[in-house]
Amino acid sequence: MVSAAEQMAANTSWAALGKATDLRNRIFFTLGLLIIYRLGTYIPVPGIDGAALRDFMEAAGQGIGGILSMFTGGALGRMGIFALGIMPYISASIIIQLLTSMYPPLAQLKKEGEQGRKKINQYTRYGTVFLATLQSYGLAVSLQSGDLVTNPGGFFLISCMITLVGGTMFLMWLGEQITARGIGNGVSLIIFVGIIAEVPAALAQFFAQGRSGAISPAVIIGVMIMVVVVIAFVVFMERALRKIHIQYPRRQVGMKVYDGGSSHLPVKVNPAGVIPAIFASSLLLLPITISTFSGAQTGPIMSTVLAYFGPGQPLYLLFFMAMIVFFAYFYTYNVAFKPEDVADNLKNQNGFVPGIRPGKKTAEYLEYVVTRVLVLGSGYLVIVMLLPEILRSQFAIPFYFGGTSVLIVVSVTMDTIQQVQSHLLAHQYEGLIEKSQLSGKGKKRTRRKGSGRK
Repeated sequence: MVSAAEQMAANTSWAALGKATDLRNRIFFTLGLLIIYRLGTYIPVPGIDGAALRDFMEAAGQGIGGILSMFTGGALGRMGIFALGIMPYISASIIIQLLTSMYPPLAQLKKEGEQGRKKINQYTRYGTVFLATLQSYGLAVSLQSGDLVTNPGGFFLISCMITLVGGTMFLMWLGEQITARGIGNGVSLIIFVGIIAEVPAALAQFFAQGRSGAISPAVIIGVMIMVVVVIAFVVFMERALRKIHIQYPRRQVGMKVYDGGSSHLPVKVNPAGVIPAIFASSLLLLPITISTFSGAQTGPIMSTVLAYFGPGQPLYLLFFMAMIVFFAYFYTYNVAFKPEDVADNLKNQNGFVPGIRPGKKTAEYLEYVVTRVLVLGSGYLVIVMLLPEILRSQFAIPFYFGGTSVLIVVSVTMDTIQQVQSHLLAHQYEGLIEKSQLSGKGKKRTRRKGSGRK
């Protein structure tokens, strides 16, 4: 039996967008803030030698330069005020989430409702400032050592750090404003826009290589087909669910006995989302980042590490796969889906899995199901992440095309569409409530007129 809410959601038309004034204002507000973000990527950090930086990023375009430039919307390649992007905030959020699940005081703080959530958000901001300060210092020192600065010295270090940390904090504020007053998913939309903004230039470079004969037409067609297939595969897997049947017993309220109901507990095939890919990429990019910005100062140990763990190398791919699987299980069981907490919630709601005793047995059953589902989920992440890496190293694609970018773009697109549909659904509910109130007032007036005639 389909509920009224599901019927209304199925009948939701995008033509109703013109009537939903509040949603339209939210969309314009979001677009305005995203335009401000894009403009900020073109404002340079003071003291940077633009010509030297341009030559350096072109040389590093297929390595760390292309990867980080993709995630910062090109701000790193231009060394704009948003060169660090929103990644320090995301890293701080993930760290706080993990600490909340493993550190009892923070776990207790999470249970305190709105006040606890505000406190956790405050800790996340502090962590963002700390991580952004470390990264800005490392970036400023690297710029000086690479002769990319016009006037190196202490003044440049301080000014560069203040500018980059301020840019990251401003992006964090933009994301919070989009979440609160826009269409939601503010931080995700900022990353999404940064990735999408670099796609046209990358495609133009890719097709230019094809016209010059550097890349064969067969490779171009194969890459285009692969992109379409990967996107369709990601959409399918991100929507895939394992439904666990939940039964609720009969209950008596006063003199009435209500029949027991049933529902489903949805378990996503990939509960951790894109987090394992981000974690694994960040760890593997660390030695490449150090070697890229240190230039000729790379020692023999770092050279050996890069020889075996460079992009496309067998050990690089092997460790990348192992870390994706590890973080998929680690993040799922510590943050995304805790079997003990889910079992306790079901027990408190008098729900149970048919044939499974509530409590510890239910937690063990849920852990068994999630472990098996994660075999598919982690395998799906490995395929999506490693396939572009292998093709990029084998066919020398001249721009960075990674599975992380595809995962973020597809996931954010799906989430944004769901957010817009939920706003449209809420608008339809408000319209029905207003109509019911008006019809109720109209009935009261007719009754009063009728009573007066009598």
